[in-house]
Amino acid sequence: MKKLLFFVFAVLAILGCGGEGVENLPCFTPTLECESNGNSGGYSGRGNSIGSYRTVRIGDQVWMAENLDYVVEGSKCYNNNASNCATYGSLYNWSTAMNLPSSCNSNSCSGQIQSKHRGICPFGWHIPSRDEWNTLSSYVQSNSGCSSCDARLLKARSGWYNNGNGTDAYGFSALPGGYGFSDGSFIFVGNLGDWWSASEDEYSSDVA
Repeated sequence: MKKLLFFVFAVLAILGCGGEGVENLPCFTPTLECESNGNSGGYSGRGNSIGSYRTVRIGDQVWMAENLDYVVEGSKCYNNNASNCATYGSLYNWSTAMNLPSSCNSNSCSGQIQSKHRGICPFGWHIPSRDEWNTLSSYVQSNSGCSSCDARLLKARSGWYNNGNGTDAYGFSALPGGYGFSDGSFIFVGNLGDWWSASEDEYSSDVA
């Protein structure tokens, strides 16, 4: 696995994995946060019921301030416990998050990926690209005067193990939803949080 570190956020390229079904291939299943196309309001569709999500403007971007908890075929709750979805949001593989066939990955289905790809995000929202994650990180770094503490400033003030809580200085409130695998196992809740990008990479923030 190739790991490209930019300050505290990391990009983990899941090559040949993210486009497969959760049950078909050992595969990381991270969480998802959507970015607005211009609609900064809440929206319906939390889990199986009507609800709304907190949002936050950071620089010129508007983000969900909670992990997506939208139930679709292939979504998972950590340890198959619904209370974990309520806390951390649902876990998705890449093709599920992108609302593409399970056989897709970012190479084989590149022609189906839009510049503002909605995926399972609600109308007016999209799955962030790698560049949009970089924009978030760069904004936090430039405005904080700290080139290596963007993750700490974006992490929630509670919910992280081993003294890993952040300051949540920007209201992003990142929580560590952990991973799920196709064999039914789950790891790292409370210690690691990863979020999909439209380019089949994950952006992660851990306690290290």
